[in-house]
Amino acid sequence: MKRRSFLKNTTAFALPSLLGGVQVTASAALRMANLINEESDRILVLIDMNGGNDGLNTFVPLDGYDNLANARPHVLIPESQLIPLTDTIGLHPKMQGIKNLYENANLKVIQGVGYPNQNRSHFRSADIWNSASDADVFEPTGWLGRYLDDSFPGFPENYPNSQYKHPFAITLGKSISGTCQGEDSNFSLAIINSNDIGGLGSGVETEYTDDYYGRELAFLVDTFKKTNAYAEPVIDAVENGDSLSNSYPDTTLGNQLQVVARMISGGLETKIYVLKLSGFDTHADQVTDGDTTQGEHAELLDNLSQSIDAFQNDLKALGIEKRVLGMTFSEFGRKIISNAGLGTDHGTAAPMMIFGDCVIPGITGTNPEIADQVDIEEGVPMQYDFRSVYGSVLMDWFKVPEDKVKTFLTEDFQYIPILGECLIPNSTREIDSVLNLTARPNPFTNNFIVDLNLIEKAKVKIDLSDVQGRLVRKIGKRTLRAGEHEINIEGHDLAPGVYFATIQIGNESKAIRLVKAGF
Repeated sequence: MKRRSFLKNTTAFALPSLLGGVQVTASAALRMANLINEESDRILVLIDMNGGNDGLNTFVPLDGYDNLANARPHVLIPESQLIPLTDTIGLHPKMQGIKNLYENANLKVIQGVGYPNQNRSHFRSADIWNSASDADVFEPTGWLGRYLDDSFPGFPENYPNSQYKHPFAITLGKSISGTCQGEDSNFSLAIINSNDIGGLGSGVETEYTDDYYGRELAFLVDTFKKTNAYAEPVIDAVENGDSLSNSYPDTTLGNQLQVVARMISGGLETKIYVLKLSGFDTHADQVTDGDTTQGEHAELLDNLSQSIDAFQNDLKALGIEKRVLGMTFSEFGRKIISNAGLGTDHGTAAPMMIFGDCVIPGITGTNPEIADQVDIEEGVPMQYDFRSVYGSVLMDWFKVPEDKVKTFLTEDFQYIPILGECLIPNSTREIDSVLNLTARPNPFTNNFIVDLNLIEKAKVKIDLSDVQGRLVRKIGKRTLRAGEHEINIEGHDLAPGVYFATIQIGNESKAIRLVKAGF
């Protein structure tokens, strides 16, 4: 088979057999890894848990378990079957691999991640997460596309070149990633399957008519040529790279992560990899009737957990674990109340996982408050804006200045410490965020007061949202001195019901559940 054989499509090509090609020895792979500068050649691996993951059955809040059992009797996992993670969090029993990462200080969990004015449509919410736009703004570029546009101006003209021979981003799947969409082109190439690699560049040149059709055809041909040029180093990396783990599950995600490990160890200089695990839209059959530890959600989490654990172990065996950071995301969480179809419906916020050798391990944020009576539309409230997670990764991992992060993402950016020096196993974990604040009276009639005690001067921001995550009151940011404060929030014009006050103080956030009298 020729190395340049069949054209697949404009920005997508296929690789040779997943584990085919010439393997190198572990020592050879390690020698290659040692040539890489860990500071300037850092890699981000994104895993899209597509469909809206049920965070409440992933990281189960033990401190609200009894109320949760009342709200979701059809799907809740028996407490005795949960894997203990902390004193207040139990893991789904299929997530032993994630527990391994936590025990090895390679896992950070951020609670209650979402965005203001939550949209519960799959397509729109996925677009918001990919573009990092406000909920009412349609942004044509992706959050990583804007970062790459800034770093590599003029793309795709004059790329690849002698300095940048490798693709900047790779999507493993059927389509390029919206996260990497730049102003003029998408920075990612899609690797579809394990058949052949195509290249129009080896074909016969032709002349193009000087009209719209001719110009568009010329652009298309040039795009094919760039794809072919990028394919060469990808093939070389897979052939020269290695995988030293035999614990990957035989699943698409497991195979894809193993290919990523081979590419990195083989010397590919791609900075971003995007993968997708679909199936999290579990309206029905999330669990098996009679055994809530089994079902579609259990299979998905088993696949995810085993794949990530094997990938992290592989990176360590290859000696490249300090170069790679992984992050999961999902377009929304699920409602607190389960439905009659052994499933859950579209909700609001959910946990994010960040994994790697350089994370500050532990839990950021607190468990969601589960009331004894839950509104039928109620989802998990937002504690942290997902754009603050993205921006903190850009700052800590890719060393992007904060002013640029705000330009790429949002002026309301809140820095969250995510990464430190690459830590060793059993290092001290980050303590759960515990902000010293309360809200009274609760229930309230016309207004409520947020009491807080600051140990130092800090910026304070308060937002009030309804049960569906819609922003109903934006209090705004204010700088307060150290000491005790009472902040009065008007609510006389609010309809009776459940609300959430999200209070952001410095790097921390907390959501407080409030009830307007009459509900």
